[in-house]
Amino acid sequence: MRLTLFNRMDGWARNVFPFALTLLMMVLGATPLHISFLQALGPVLAMISTYYWAIHRPNLLPGPAVFVIGLVGDLMGQAPLGVGTVMLLFVYVVAFSQRRLFLGQPFLVVWWGFMMIAAGAMALGWILAGFVAGGPLNPKRAVFAYLMALALYPAVADLFTRAQRAFLRPA
Repeated sequence: MRLTLFNRMDGWARNVFPFALTLLMMVLGATPLHISFLQALGPVLAMISTYYWAIHRPNLLPGPAVFVIGLVGDLMGQAPLGVGTVMLLFVYVVAFSQRRLFLGQPFLVVWWGFMMIAAGAMALGWILAGFVAGGPLNPKRAVFAYLMALALYPAVADLFTRAQRAFLRPA
């Protein structure tokens, strides 16, 4: 049976959905907020999205796509060049490697996994940013971003779960 152009475009759109959503989260999160210790939520939202899709649909958000998203964020000035990319790749690699552990688990277990992986990614990003800056940085910004990530994860994960059910075909 031959697929129509509409069917092929629909399939392509469904396959690119996690990448486009993660990139959109990064770009929308780049809106400057006038909250002390927090410049923008883009890296935090992209980290949540990367973690979620690395566990639930890694075939639709592969490593090279995560690299592109991180690079876009770095080029938008959300982190020193390369630091945001390394952080997202760290989240992706660790979440993907532990995917079997988190699949089918209750939400609190998955959230706990995000807490651990995000803490490692934020610490890595803070250390790398310090190297780029030439000295130790104040950790308040990184700690505040980490706490924002933990607070936003339940709402964003729920949004992604609903989107996955509505737009994506079963894996």
